[in-house]
Amino acid sequence: TKDPRQVFDGDRSPTTSFASVEVTVPKIHQVGAIERVRGSANSNPAKDFTATEVEFYGAPQFAKAVSADIAMRGDRALVFVHGFNNGFDDGIYRLTQIAHDTKYSGTPVLFSWASSGKTTGYIYDKESANAARDDLEETLRMLARTKAKSIDIIAHSMGTWVTMEALRQLAITGDRDLSGKLGYVILASPDIDVDVFKSQMRRYGKPNKPFILLLSDDDRALRLSGLIAGSRPRVGDYKDAADLADYGVSVVDLSSVKGSDRFNHTKFADNPELVKMIGQRLREDDGFASDREVTDRISLLGQ
Repeated sequence: TKDPRQVFDGDRSPTTSFASVEVTVPKIHQVGAIERVRGSANSNPAKDFTATEVEFYGAPQFAKAVSADIAMRGDRALVFVHGFNNGFDDGIYRLTQIAHDTKYSGTPVLFSWASSGKTTGYIYDKESANAARDDLEETLRMLARTKAKSIDIIAHSMGTWVTMEALRQLAITGDRDLSGKLGYVILASPDIDVDVFKSQMRRYGKPNKPFILLLSDDDRALRLSGLIAGSRPRVGDYKDAADLADYGVSVVDLSSVKGSDRFNHTKFADNPELVKMIGQRLREDDGFASDREVTDRISLLGQ
């Protein structure tokens, strides 16, 4: 990147780059929020999420560093794949917020792909997502070569497309669950055509642990995406949950839950009670996807 304030920009690269970023969370932080300065102002660690240190790695050095961190944090990793109109810095702060608010004890790993970071860049972002699927596949394989016992994935919006394609490719090679290390797969507000998603799931097969789909029929961002795609429904606002459940996924309807953004597109991370609930399920590892209590509790949140 040409901007010294950026770690990575939105330009595509033929190779994967690696870095670690130390981020502090302000004491005034509220669950579900990302307290952050905008524009050219400097962050105030007392009030804002602040990146304090960045270290770049080659692939072998990064693999060694992340392996050591996973071993130190209890042999678990959480991979976050951001969505449309989100740059590297957006992804870093969102992952930090998710890991902090869910009290996730394992190693947080951001997989960032080349988003333009612009609302007008939907087609560019879609093509970038296509270009990134091999890199995510290899990143997941790299994590599986560590001593991690569980690799959880949270993907959002267009990032769910990258994730499903990487998982589909793993299935084609006969290693769909990363040699038994694949943990929870949470797909939040999936920006994927419904028919395409069904095709991906048919190729992947029914997961050993059902994938979790977080959907909402008031997601305005996905309505716009559907219009761009020729008025075709997206998974994230699809109303036939039973139809999707047949493919081995657990559907959680967030329609009754309030979001803090005007598009209702990030409820999974910005609704305080919901993000706490996700954290509890990840920590307890007790059958998030199959427990009816989740849906019942979400219904109560909307009352």
